[in-house]
Amino acid sequence: MESPVPVWPDRRVLDLFRIEIPIVQAPMAGSSTVEMAVATMKAGGLGSLPSALLSVEQLKAALGSIRKASSASLNVNFFAHSTPPADPAAQMRWRALLAPYYVEVGLDPSTPPAGAGRAPFDGAFCEVVEEYRPDVVSFHFGLPEKGLLDRVKATGAKVISSATTVTEAIWVEANGADAVVAMGSEAGGHRGNFLTHDMSTQVGTLALVPQVVDAVRIPVIAAGGIADGRGVAAALMLGASAVQVGTAYLFCPEAKIPLVHEQALWAARDDSTAITNVFTGRPARSIVNRVVRELGPISAHAPAFPTASAAIAPIRAKAEENSENDFTNLWAGQAAKLSPRLGARELTLRLYEDALKVIASRTPR
Repeated sequence: MESPVPVWPDRRVLDLFRIEIPIVQAPMAGSSTVEMAVATMKAGGLGSLPSALLSVEQLKAALGSIRKASSASLNVNFFAHSTPPADPAAQMRWRALLAPYYVEVGLDPSTPPAGAGRAPFDGAFCEVVEEYRPDVVSFHFGLPEKGLLDRVKATGAKVISSATTVTEAIWVEANGADAVVAMGSEAGGHRGNFLTHDMSTQVGTLALVPQVVDAVRIPVIAAGGIADGRGVAAALMLGASAVQVGTAYLFCPEAKIPLVHEQALWAARDDSTAITNVFTGRPARSIVNRVVRELGPISAHAPAFPTASAAIAPIRAKAEENSENDFTNLWAGQAAKLSPRLGARELTLRLYEDALKVIASRTPR
């Protein structure tokens, strides 16, 4: 008698978000695209649109494009940080450290930098949520203030927030999230921490996910070090209802990254990355390059997030013109080497199908 086709045994996230595949495409600001979200949605996963680097009008245009392409569930992601007060002294110290690099690439160190770049969730963004009513709204760095969060929930959207510790996960649940992303230290890009800033005590996915599962009632989405079907299956075994995958999607043709970032990803190994704050002022996992080695990984001189990025942006742009990645934020997780090299739709399906094969091979008949 033929064995039945395996199915995903934990449907909480599938039913909550109304999706078919328990894969959340991570919202990676500056790298994720409309095309990536749509391809993931068409595969049955949860496509995500990051908006921290978008204006209100750009966000509206992106949402309009996605809705024309697919009616499947969509996650719109926002940053929940607070804009830091102006600190001219900190900016001057930071620019003094960067000055030799300006001179090296032929730029004037005294040129005023552009704006900070990453915008927090506010009333204007909330109005976009109320107008377009995405199925899911996710937040990084905690949750917005209660008035804004209540308005988001009033649209019917399900709310996700990231947590890097059990304490943060409990806080996220207590403050209104419908699901929590348990973000292990292996994950690429910005850490989702908001109650702790001590990077020495950040927890790996294998230890974090089951402890979060035991501590909260809401569904848990595992993130960090998950780049193939084995990782997806392992997350289920740890008690997660779904997974969030980021770095593997950076290899997709739908990703929007500089060529130097793409080349660095292809060469990345398990020990190629570090958690650093030199790019934005907030800890994030990047492939180690020159500026990380020389000023970090963690620099006490980096000004508050997101203001550190303004001064480094001109050097980065100039270096990339010469095909150099010395000043580029090369976001990547520790499992980049495991990532299949596929389009976003094919990747989403492959992750799920391979996970089911792993589960079936471990299930007694």
